[in-house]
Amino acid sequence: RMKPDHVDEILEQWRRERPDVDTSAMGIIGRIGRLERLIGAQLDRIFEEHGLERWEFDVLATLRRSGSPYQLTAGQLLSSMMITSGAVTNRLDRLEKRGFVRRESDPSDGRVVFATLTDAGLVKIDTALPDHAANETKIVASLGASDQADLADLLRQLHHGVAASNAQSGAG
Repeated sequence: RMKPDHVDEILEQWRRERPDVDTSAMGIIGRIGRLERLIGAQLDRIFEEHGLERWEFDVLATLRRSGSPYQLTAGQLLSSMMITSGAVTNRLDRLEKRGFVRRESDPSDGRVVFATLTDAGLVKIDTALPDHAANETKIVASLGASDQADLADLLRQLHHGVAASNAQSGAG
């Protein structure tokens, strides 16, 4: 059995103070929240080394993984990144100023705007990606390959359940 962590201490306090309330799920949610903060800090260090913010990496990576010509509409970016349309516009403005993306109207429908990775944006993401992937590999290295696969499956299952619950309640 693993050495207890801070979340175990919190759960023990709740068991002592409110034994009538099942707080076991707090162990999962609390650890996910703590991990998000710890992992985020480790990810941000690598992004900073490449002169990127996390959101900039996300937009560039979304365009890059879409394949040549590395072009998506603002709407496609919006659905892919789960952010608001205002946030997409703001992010594209900032990336365009840095020379990493360019925007072009669709000749057949002027209301549709494409964001396209520039050569500089392609170099930036292709340079940062290997370091980012190596960093994420290091982050999960304390788990063996089988445990990593199991955790990925469990997190996928949890994600589907939470997303379905949010959809039913109108929260997402």
